[in-house]
Amino acid sequence: MNDGALTGPREAFERFRDHLLDGTAAGLESLLADDGVVESPFAPPGAPRRIEGREAFAARAVPQREALRERIRFTAVRDVVVHQTADPEVAVIEYEIEGVREADGLRAAAPFAVVVRVRDGRVALWREYQNPAAMALLATG
Repeated sequence: MNDGALTGPREAFERFRDHLLDGTAAGLESLLADDGVVESPFAPPGAPRRIEGREAFAARAVPQREALRERIRFTAVRDVVVHQTADPEVAVIEYEIEGVREADGLRAAAPFAVVVRVRDGRVALWREYQNPAAMALLATG
């Protein structure tokens, strides 16, 4: 997989999906611009709704991802629908992530939508909408 410049939002999402499913590769932070922004408007209480900069995002995301990988294995990203916008830098992407809780084999899925802006070959904005309660179901237990 080439970690070079992205051609657009669709490729950014495809690389994100591949990182999520391979269980070992760097995540979204590997795609972000130095000044990229990650927003989660429906973040659970105590979690930031906006993180500015790749380093700040990685400082938070990498430890969380490593802890999560001990408990959950993501098995599928499905029902992907890419909505191109009038701006070629921006797409809205709907998808569902399925995972399995390692402790007891519980399988669950959660829907997501993300607004992705790719500028100069890097993700400038990743605004993700998800149901935190659906994801928390897998993370607990």
